[in-house]
Amino acid sequence: MNANISILFHNWPDYFQSSKTPSTVIENRKRLHANGIVMEHAGEILILTGPPGSGKTTAALALTEQAGSAKVHLHTDDFWRFIKNGAIAPYLPSAHIQNNVVMNALSGVAQSYAHGGYFVVVDGIIGPWFLPSFQTIATPVHYIVLRPSLALAIARCQQRGNDTLTDPEPIAALHQQFSLLGELEHHVLSVDGKTRQETLEMIISAMQTGKFRL
Repeated sequence: MNANISILFHNWPDYFQSSKTPSTVIENRKRLHANGIVMEHAGEILILTGPPGSGKTTAALALTEQAGSAKVHLHTDDFWRFIKNGAIAPYLPSAHIQNNVVMNALSGVAQSYAHGGYFVVVDGIIGPWFLPSFQTIATPVHYIVLRPSLALAIARCQQRGNDTLTDPEPIAALHQQFSLLGELEHHVLSVDGKTRQETLEMIISAMQTGKFRL
């Protein structure tokens, strides 16, 4: 075996943050176990979405750390960042073809993991306009929209800083789009005033009902 490959396998746990599980995650697992809650859903996909500042990435990471079946977290933003030369800002009208390619790639990867027996949490801004890419998937697909108040969404985004979205105008526009879901309104979970742990437990309970399946 190639020496570099041998080193890779020898140090394999170091390549995964989850190999050193935070104490808070362990405590959350214990509490959920005490309540008889274990996240299974092997072979299924959860699209966890909402406007910026809704807490979807935080919740997705927490979900995929839970005990039960093997789990995968797919962060939608990564799939846009994979495009280097020729990338088009996804909110521009000229990005329509690119966005369809990205969504088809994302849904294909999610389906592959699900077919492999994983519970897949897809986290990102996936409004109803992107759902056709997932509606041809044979495996069960669940759709949950986290909805904070606009004030909370803006505050969270501005607290994050760095290179994340902080401009109130596009945040408000995306918040408005997720406020007009029509027949998908029953897929909404209000997270206004909820802690991270309360949001996590709401999502787990929602998954158990089966009512959020597309």
